[in-house]
Amino acid sequence: MLSIYNTLTKMKEEFVPIHSPEVSMYVCGPTVYDFFHIGNARSFIMADIVRRYLEYKNYKVKYVMNLTDVDDKIIKKSIQEKKQAAEISENYILAFLEDINKLKIKPATLYPKATAHMKEIIQFIKELEDKGYAYNIDGNVFFDVLKFKEYGKLSGKKTDELESGARIEINEEKRNPLDFSLWKKAKAGEPFWESFWSKGRPGWHIECSAMSCKHLGTTFDIHAGGNDLIFPHHENEIAQSEAANGKKFVNYWIHFGFLNINDEKMSKSLGNFFTARDILKKHSAEAIRLSFAQTHYAGPLNYSEDLLLSSEKGLEKINNLAYKIQNELSTAKKTEVSLNFNFDKYYRAFESSMDDDFNTPQATAVIFDFTRDINKTISENENLNYEFFKSAKLFLEKTAVNVLGILDFEKHSKYAGDSIENELIELLIRLRIEAKEEKNFLLSDKIRDRLKEIGIILQDSKERTTFKRITI
Repeated sequence: MLSIYNTLTKMKEEFVPIHSPEVSMYVCGPTVYDFFHIGNARSFIMADIVRRYLEYKNYKVKYVMNLTDVDDKIIKKSIQEKKQAAEISENYILAFLEDINKLKIKPATLYPKATAHMKEIIQFIKELEDKGYAYNIDGNVFFDVLKFKEYGKLSGKKTDELESGARIEINEEKRNPLDFSLWKKAKAGEPFWESFWSKGRPGWHIECSAMSCKHLGTTFDIHAGGNDLIFPHHENEIAQSEAANGKKFVNYWIHFGFLNINDEKMSKSLGNFFTARDILKKHSAEAIRLSFAQTHYAGPLNYSEDLLLSSEKGLEKINNLAYKIQNELSTAKKTEVSLNFNFDKYYRAFESSMDDDFNTPQATAVIFDFTRDINKTISENENLNYEFFKSAKLFLEKTAVNVLGILDFEKHSKYAGDSIENELIELLIRLRIEAKEEKNFLLSDKIRDRLKEIGIILQDSKERTTFKRITI
């Protein structure tokens, strides 16, 4: 049974989809005015793992991630670079799709753009106005927060406390400082769309409500995003969506914890602001994903170079086993001795971890335990059955590859598939063994050292000598 911590109810709840086995999931995507940073990457990767595990459990996930392609930041960037806002957003949409692909993030079912949903957004605002939740002041439309009695139920914030703590707003048109923009009248030179109220553009919050409701329905299963979006963005989404539709907006809210850099908040002024693109130049996607997976998605994460180096070192153990499995599958015979290895124990442990609110730290620990125990079994048993290696590969494919995305068998298959190269390496290993038996240690060491120079590391045990490949 899968349980999820629901930000709305502040407790773990059994996951029961509205229309099982279908699952509707919406994730707040980027505002496309720049490359996304490593904090955003954490949210995108952890949401990807949630989606992948739901698919592991045989749910059919409709996964929608919006692209905010009209926004004040985009307009500011277009003025700075003297380009059209549409050109800025399209360029960064392409960059975003390139970078999430490099991070092994599965493509969404849909990437709706705000600019392609103006009709739905305008109609959504009109519905709120007709029901008395929105008001128009000279072409600017605002949501009246005090009209929605449950405002604050996601964040736990009270409207009277928010009002007393609110600063004086520059925009004096609003009836209440907490009221938020649904439609903004365009200033000179800004992009605009025709509407009932003015030539203008939508506010950020209404875009997500209109797009999620169009593609997933007025009530859907999961809404996910970073902790920083709980208030005001997601709080405002709930208010306007439930006010317009008269029904519950989302059943399960999932929020991802903050990411600090070397114990400090990420900031351009501190010089510790890193884009995902920057990090990918130095580290593998698998290492980045593992570094995130080893902390629970809801908790804070202190990101550092040491964290990534530790992940790279941990991955080496899994990758070495993957090399070994691929090599053995290319040579093992189906008629060799069978071994009763309890694979089910590791499946149960992995699923138990992930069923407990996507406990990826425990799930990765299961994979490392499996790696250790498989290696031990291989070292203690000669002529293992083909089915043993096939089953070991299947476990890693289902968990490390398909769910966590921390292993890529395709990187290793070219080596295992090259049987001639493997045979030549095995020949050199046999020659080295013969040299050692003849006490010709000079030749033995020379074979070992020359193989190491080309990225082949020999591993001696009492039973036999095996090899692994490393990147040089």
